[in-house]
Amino acid sequence: MGTGLDQASMFAELLLKNRRAAGLSQQQLAQLSGISVRALRELEHGRARAAQQRSAEVLADSLGLTGADHAEFLAMAHEGRRRRPTGNPNGSPALPPDLVGRQTELDWLRSVLLAGDDVAIVGQAGVGKTVMAAFAAHQLSEEFPDGCFAVDLRGMDERPLEVRTVFERLLRALGTSSAEIPTSVHGMESLYRSLLAQRRVLVVLDNAAAEPQVRPLMATVPGCRTLVTCRRRLAGLSGVRWLPLEPLAAAQANALLTAIAGEERVSAEPAEARELVELCGNLPLALRIAGDRLVTRPSWSLAHLVDQLRDERKRLTALSAGDLQVRSAFDLSYRGLSERARMVFRRLAVVPGADFGIELVRVATGLTEAEAFRHLDELLEASMVQETPVEGRFRFHDLLRIFAGERWAEEGTPAEHDQFRHAVLEHLLHMASAAGKLFLPAAESGGVFESADAARVWLDVEASNWIAALRYAGRKGWHREAVELAASMHWYSDDNWHRQPWEEIFRIGAAAAHELGDRSAEAKLLNFVGWALRVVKAFEPALDLHQQALRAAIEAGDRLEQMWALVHTGRIHQILGRPTVAMEMVEQGAKLSNEFDFWSEQVSVQYLFGSLLLAQGRAEDALEVLRSLHMRTQHYDLKKAVYRRRMATVLSEGVAQCLQALEQWEEATILFARCREDYTAIGALLFAAGAAHSEGRCWIALGEYLQADVALRFALATYGELETIAGRREEIQADLDGLP
Repeated sequence: MGTGLDQASMFAELLLKNRRAAGLSQQQLAQLSGISVRALRELEHGRARAAQQRSAEVLADSLGLTGADHAEFLAMAHEGRRRRPTGNPNGSPALPPDLVGRQTELDWLRSVLLAGDDVAIVGQAGVGKTVMAAFAAHQLSEEFPDGCFAVDLRGMDERPLEVRTVFERLLRALGTSSAEIPTSVHGMESLYRSLLAQRRVLVVLDNAAAEPQVRPLMATVPGCRTLVTCRRRLAGLSGVRWLPLEPLAAAQANALLTAIAGEERVSAEPAEARELVELCGNLPLALRIAGDRLVTRPSWSLAHLVDQLRDERKRLTALSAGDLQVRSAFDLSYRGLSERARMVFRRLAVVPGADFGIELVRVATGLTEAEAFRHLDELLEASMVQETPVEGRFRFHDLLRIFAGERWAEEGTPAEHDQFRHAVLEHLLHMASAAGKLFLPAAESGGVFESADAARVWLDVEASNWIAALRYAGRKGWHREAVELAASMHWYSDDNWHRQPWEEIFRIGAAAAHELGDRSAEAKLLNFVGWALRVVKAFEPALDLHQQALRAAIEAGDRLEQMWALVHTGRIHQILGRPTVAMEMVEQGAKLSNEFDFWSEQVSVQYLFGSLLLAQGRAEDALEVLRSLHMRTQHYDLKKAVYRRRMATVLSEGVAQCLQALEQWEEATILFARCREDYTAIGALLFAAGAAHSEGRCWIALGEYLQADVALRFALATYGELETIAGRREEIQADLDGLP
């Protein structure tokens, strides 16, 4: 028996021989079989793997084959399909020479995969997820003789790789020609599973984003396994074993540094070695680079490298070893660029986030839009920057970003560095603050952004950039800018609590306010930090923050922040099972709210008061408070600000919750359904999902199970996008499972 590739060639020859013997042209055979001329041409030239079983049967019948000829034709097609593909969608990850400190995890991973389970490796960037997956794939190559396919799902990009794109790559890697790939995702998935059913394959889905991206790609067929790596825990995946990777323990990190740099050098400076490990954050990637630098500079002491790494401005430069295996190739490409394109390449190193659009290119380079596009095209052609799946967005490969920073440091002047770095950071801080302010209760559209929707899009797309700019502002003493940006994000964060690191964002603002001696702003931002902690159920730390905020507000004479601190503190006491204290504090806050604007303060605080009444079983009292508030909102133009529309809907939902508690099902159902529509219209999808869940439960109470199914499935689909609300998904699924 020849190789798989031989079998594919033999099938091509057999197809051509039988077509000619039948006296048929490719066009005639295409008409008889329903297979395209292009696909037939690919098969006959051996450029495609052998035909699928159904296609082979149709071809055999169309060629008039019978008996032994018919059996031989189908057998040859089968053997051609069984060939081991040699391609890989992304190329196999490079293996380091060792896996120090991870042997326990690797042994567990291998045993679980061999036992028949799929595995997800989860952990932060640089922790070694891809390396772990690569080692496992390498060691298990004999167990999966039909190949290992690794796909980088680009989960940290603004728009991760689409499932359709991944299927196309995998199908091609499995030997499917372009002409054979179905046009629908469902068809691609069916073909993918049918191909895997004939093989023993390990599929590595690297850098995943979320469950909907991964779930269709799982190789859930006997003999095949899926190994996923992701920075987030994909709690919604079923039938998957988890391998959480953390930064190495101190002893393991020291062992990795020792394995690379040498026992003699590390043991000679034990204190410096410990500090070096700490400065690298115990991350395997950083430790490998630091170790490689020491190996290539035998005269360096560990203390010398530690001195470099202590300065954050130089840390990334210091954490580079030699040419990182590709620097010489990068340099050749760089020198081949025009002078202006090299300038653009260097200056783009000041972009602080993961990717960038033409707006930041212009700010970072000082070029016109036409000039920026022209030089970007040159960089794209030379593969010095890459397009992202988001139209109009670009990014560096991680190693190219480091290389660009090196060129920027070596070829730019200090004045140029300051000019363009500050221009980019000031632009990001200004734009982010302006965008956030459009979500304030009194905000109106206009100015920098045409609408709140436009502001939301900008904040989402540029998140990695404006957050990095805020961090820079916090580090470099741009206190007023940091306070302004952090404070502007409060109302935007309400609808987007699951997306950004709000605790960090608000802590930066609070620290900046403290440095300014602005106790009022500090109280506000401490309240925001407490809110962020409460969202992630860190109740005791949140309570401490709100108490700090209350003290700061009293010291500043700021009754507004006193009000908010009281209300937030009361809510946490309620959660912690202290209803009497909770009611006392929230009532104080509600009384204080009467001193302030209806939309900015009263509506929110008194809504929380009504919610607390409901939580304490006083549904009729809560209904009176919330219905009165909702009626007051109807006297205003609700189209003037996103916040007004959202808050009016929140109040309507609160009324519905009271009616639900009072078992007034029909009226509650109507209100929940209306809230779901209104939330969806303004982009508050988490709120829409919550309203839909409540609507579904009301339909159940009314015995209307079809309507309940629709509402619950809407809620489940919306919550399914997020890993932070797994408990809500479980509740909804339980409700669905309980439907008659």
